[in-house]
Amino acid sequence: MRKIFIDKGNIKGKLAYIKGEDYHHLVTVLRLKRGDKIIASDGLTEYDAYIEEIKKGKLILFLEGELESNAESPLEISLFQGLPKSDKLEFIIQKGTEIGVKRFIPVITQFSVVDIKKANIDKKIDRWRKISEEACKQSGRTSVPEICVPILFEEAIGQVNEFDLCIIPYEKEEKIRLKEILQNVKENKKIAIFIGPEGGFSQQEIELALKKGIKPVSLGPRILRTETAAIVVSSIVMYELGDIG
Repeated sequence: MRKIFIDKGNIKGKLAYIKGEDYHHLVTVLRLKRGDKIIASDGLTEYDAYIEEIKKGKLILFLEGELESNAESPLEISLFQGLPKSDKLEFIIQKGTEIGVKRFIPVITQFSVVDIKKANIDKKIDRWRKISEEACKQSGRTSVPEICVPILFEEAIGQVNEFDLCIIPYEKEEKIRLKEILQNVKENKKIAIFIGPEGGFSQQEIELALKKGIKPVSLGPRILRTETAAIVVSSIVMYELGDIG
């Protein structure tokens, strides 16, 4: 069944009002009609709904009742992703959303080569959020992950106190494996994963991370691309501590 995400401000009692791109998609692209069933989510609760009325530029849903949903992970994974080139971040957000990542924070590092300008950052974030929302619909998630404004590496590691566990894969780490770190974790629910861009993190950034208590881990003998590492690490954490597998 089709799913749509609705801002809570557009829900009045048992009615939900849809305009703009969502209206166009449902009415013009999908050609849904009055009476058609749909699942509506406000980011916290899912509703069994149907189309009560279609007006010019506005669609009205009737919310019949709340649905039980267990598609959200018990873990709160925040992915601090070093800004990669091209459209790799779009891939990371799409796949990360599918496996259950709760928050994406693009990070500007010493080896980042992407020029994030204030003039186009709003458009980029809007596109990233749309990609995440579509991934939520596909994977059946209830909540759309938070997509944050890019921040400097120093700002990113300044947030470590918000988490129960912070890990940073590092190709020069030879002793501590990710699996070993996760085997000793029992109650941690808020986890931060730091992934470097192409070229990884600089030695200075690793040293700063260590001073903040972020744990460096090895992913094995092979060097992974940044987009591969982001999904692999998130998946392993979800497998060991969350609800994958």
